[in-house]
Amino acid sequence: MNIRELSLEEFKEFVENSPLSTHYQTQSYALLMGENGYDYEFIGLENEYGQIKAASLILLKTIKFRKKYAYAPKGFILDYFNQELLKEWTQKLIEYYKKKHVVFIKLNPEIAISEIDPSNGVKTYNWNYDILDILNNANYIKLKDNLYFESQLPRFSAIVSLKNYSLKNIDKNTRNKINRSKNKGLHIEISEKSGIDILYNFIKRKRNINQFYYKDYYNVFHKENKIDLFLVSINKEEFLTNARSLYEKELEKNNYYNSLLENENTTKTINKKMDSDRKLLDYLKDVELATELNKKKDKIYIAGALVIKHQNRIQILISGYDKKFKSFYSNYYLHHEILEHYKKEFDYADLNGITGDFTKKNPYGGLNEFKLGFNPRIYEYIGEYDLPIMKTKYRKMRTKGELAKLFNKTDIKTEKQSI
Repeated sequence: MNIRELSLEEFKEFVENSPLSTHYQTQSYALLMGENGYDYEFIGLENEYGQIKAASLILLKTIKFRKKYAYAPKGFILDYFNQELLKEWTQKLIEYYKKKHVVFIKLNPEIAISEIDPSNGVKTYNWNYDILDILNNANYIKLKDNLYFESQLPRFSAIVSLKNYSLKNIDKNTRNKINRSKNKGLHIEISEKSGIDILYNFIKRKRNINQFYYKDYYNVFHKENKIDLFLVSINKEEFLTNARSLYEKELEKNNYYNSLLENENTTKTINKKMDSDRKLLDYLKDVELATELNKKKDKIYIAGALVIKHQNRIQILISGYDKKFKSFYSNYYLHHEILEHYKKEFDYADLNGITGDFTKKNPYGGLNEFKLGFNPRIYEYIGEYDLPIMKTKYRKMRTKGELAKLFNKTDIKTEKQSI
């Protein structure tokens, strides 16, 4: 077999027919990374009959002294169970990239090896677990498994079946927050690229990445209608109308409980009166806030998200909300409306990263709780690997801690998610 650069048409035809196809292995992602300091090429392994048997987008970046590292985002596209094919592909890659002064190739295949029960953290492994041994036997180096978000891309994902998605099938607490958010007059819209500046205000503290990266993301994927930008705003008039209506209805209930207490001073009635008092105060605060907001002329945006569309699934790439309006539960509303928007056209929604720690000690417990509320299935991926090309140089860099420093600088843009 022979390794060579593929034309874009050859690459697309092979990758799009693979179950391992992701938006990370596309021309659009290559163009995005090209705008962010990487060289790129599409590499394929061709047999004697001219058939492509393996392929990958390879990103290249200089480390120092003309030495480079390479990255196969979401891994190579090939049959990992075909050990002879993997061995041939690996050897050809080493020969090919040694000539290009590449020290190693990093990969993180999107191969699920287990499904996790979030109620107890128990993993149910599948046959893909054998690929760990296959890669090990082919001299790939398994990097430390991350429990949180230490690697380039999340190792755990929350996947929602869109065909089965509805409010009645999700967590009660999540459902209640979504219903409350609707009373706040929230509305969702699909925005153009100019909305990136609005979204960036909600996500800029999550990562050390400027808004131009997200604008590039939008530009390259929008050309093929593969990305949508959602923004959530407050309809101020609707919010005020709802707040007044809820306050007036609760006031009637509260007056009723007051009269009831005069003749029926029971624990049950007292609890109902106290609950009504709390609601009445909340609704009064909403009336006051809505009245204040209606004095402002500008449209008020409080949440947003970027969504990638690829084949039969969507991925919520990044989302955020204005913490000043935390009581509006806009992130819950945002995610619900996104899932509703796509459920007729797509099969699955990737809520993006989640941690593998389902204990109370998890520092990302709020993130897990938020995403689990949408009743997803939790999958663990195979993790990160390095394929040494220049073995001596790679070993020295790893021993001296140079690799850790290199990737702590987040040279590879990541799609980590947090609420």
